[in-house]
Amino acid sequence: MSKRRKSQRAVETAPKREKVRDVFVPRPFEGLVDEPEWIALRELVPAASAPLRLAPALVEEHGDRPVVLATVLPMAAPAMTKEDGRVFVGLQRHQQSGDVSRDLADALISALRATPGSPVTVPPLPGPGPRLQDVLVDGPLEITMHEGFDFWLDPGAGEDPTVQASLERANAAVYPTVRLDSARAAYWCQVPEKAHVRWVLSEDEDTALDALSRLGAAGTLPLGDGTRFAGMFRAHGRLVPVWDLPEDVPAGEWEGPVAEFAKRYAEALADQAPLDPAGRRARQGLLGRQLTLR
Repeated sequence: MSKRRKSQRAVETAPKREKVRDVFVPRPFEGLVDEPEWIALRELVPAASAPLRLAPALVEEHGDRPVVLATVLPMAAPAMTKEDGRVFVGLQRHQQSGDVSRDLADALISALRATPGSPVTVPPLPGPGPRLQDVLVDGPLEITMHEGFDFWLDPGAGEDPTVQASLERANAAVYPTVRLDSARAAYWCQVPEKAHVRWVLSEDEDTALDALSRLGAAGTLPLGDGTRFAGMFRAHGRLVPVWDLPEDVPAGEWEGPVAEFAKRYAEALADQAPLDPAGRRARQGLLGRQLTLR
């Protein structure tokens, strides 16, 4: 047999590698009890954490190790481990595929397999495999808000001048953010010369948009005097309305207005009639002020 035919035969009989497809999943947190809060921590909140519970199969394989969900980890790493066995998983990271849930699950599993205290290697495209919904015991997130990223550090680590300088730079980028009690997944934040309320809605996009359109047609979209409905984001299959607020009014003062708006929004959701002409015009106006967060 010629060399050319041998080479061709080797190619034909060699095991074929499955091509990894980066498929975009529009609702990666679908099915999780606190889907809106997962989205908020992923897209809106600078510094927060929440404990997670491993699914029984992972507990059996790796033990019941403490797992902490963090908005951001040092250098936007996907995961890290501590010498005491704790695992941290970062929601906001640099490298990612089209399925955030698969990325996070792979980061968690990679951290569980790593030696405690050692760096965690996570592939940018993990390929098919378990997702968050498969590796966690689902339930409401017990969110702790932080003014900075000190919760990353082990006791005494902040005394290192290099670590302290890095931490100060990271903390300088954190804008004040407060989780509101008056609505699920609603957050007040203050950026230079502005303050906002941003609320991740639970309903599907069309239903939420129709309700907001009814309020827009009625002129009841603002939260009160001196506020403005600025528009809305699309984030992981959910709408996130945003209001501009006076910057000198503290976060706690907005609990009442947000609660009142939530009541108006619930009433608009309950209205199942088709939108009237004013509602349709308001809907088009809202769509013109819509952005997408992926």
